[in-house]
Amino acid sequence: MKQRCYNPKSQRYKYYGSSGISVCADWNANFISFYTWAVENGYQEGLSIDRVDTSEDYCPENCEWVTISENSRRMNAIRNR
Repeated sequence: MKQRCYNPKSQRYKYYGSSGISVCADWNANFISFYTWAVENGYQEGLSIDRVDTSEDYCPENCEWVTISENSRRMNAIRNR
């Protein structure tokens, strides 16, 4: 999540950071805050974080856990717009 938002060398940066997508200040500065949210909101091994509104940042109000195949399907739909 942080790599794709803040590392211009990341393969996916062009879809996130260069498009203005970031990680909310609380999660960015405090892993425990993110971890607590993750556990309380259904994180399980094999799931991937996804933004409900793809034009908005990674934050508690805009994220959910989905399967990797669901995340890939959504990403392909966005790229093919």
